[in-house]
Amino acid sequence: MMKRARRSYRFRDGKRLILGERTLVMGILNVTPDSFSDGGQWDTPEKALLHARQMVEDGADIIDVGAESSRPGFVPISAAEEIKRLRPFLETLLPNLPVPVSVDTFKAETAAMAAELGVHLLNDIWGLQYAEEPGRMAETAARYDLPVVVMHNQAGTDYGKDLVEAMKDFFKESRRIAQAAGLPEEKLLLDPGIGFGKTAEQNLIVQRRLAELSEWDGKHWPILLGASRKSFIGAALGLPVEERMEATGAACVLGIAAGVGVVRVHDVKPIARMCRMADAILDSGCESQLGFLHPCCDCMISSEPQSSIACESLVQS
Repeated sequence: MMKRARRSYRFRDGKRLILGERTLVMGILNVTPDSFSDGGQWDTPEKALLHARQMVEDGADIIDVGAESSRPGFVPISAAEEIKRLRPFLETLLPNLPVPVSVDTFKAETAAMAAELGVHLLNDIWGLQYAEEPGRMAETAARYDLPVVVMHNQAGTDYGKDLVEAMKDFFKESRRIAQAAGLPEEKLLLDPGIGFGKTAEQNLIVQRRLAELSEWDGKHWPILLGASRKSFIGAALGLPVEERMEATGAACVLGIAAGVGVVRVHDVKPIARMCRMADAILDSGCESQLGFLHPCCDCMISSEPQSSIACESLVQS
């Protein structure tokens, strides 16, 4: 198993998020009317809260809330419209969930509203590089001291060089933008952007080469994988979106073996079980309970539940 980057975030409301100790599951909560998979199902704050609580019970460590569809061919809505949609859901979810909540947005104004309400993470499908708002998302994250999921994305599927090397270049630029805004790189989680700016074949290649993204420039990077129900599964297996759970699990397990630390999924209960089993197999023989060196993270782990905090400086959020 590839070594996983370790991060520990403590948030203002007392919630905590530890990356690298085990695979974390991010449950997807779309409050959009037009999401490719589940649009319109959770269209009131009350329905959304019930679904979010069920995902937490099923094993979700984070709830990711999105109010704008990013399906292929989507037409962006204004920040004002996104805020209007999102605010009542966050006002209901944030005080009533025991786990951190992230917001899926690439607009700085929406991110700032969510941060004011107490959201814990930002999930940016343009990786701090949204052309209409240069630098603004990084500045917002820095101002509110929030971790950001930096997703790889581009217009079109022509890379002009090795695909993974091009993705590294993208992430280096995201890191540069973050540093210029005063956002430390310890706040960045990398997402390879399955389904964005890639053909079905390119998505498969990225999946196969995930280990190359989890370690580069002499550092281990926390990787979030969002392969859930994506069209590359449909292309490979000829399955409709509602029948892609098992293939999503396969992608997640292979990702975990390659160093992925967080999986973003719709079907939380079965995928969470797959993740726990993958962790059990990959961690077998490390004798971490005895305080020996864990082969997956280069740090000492004891049986104390919060011992991982000592593995890396605590990041306050």
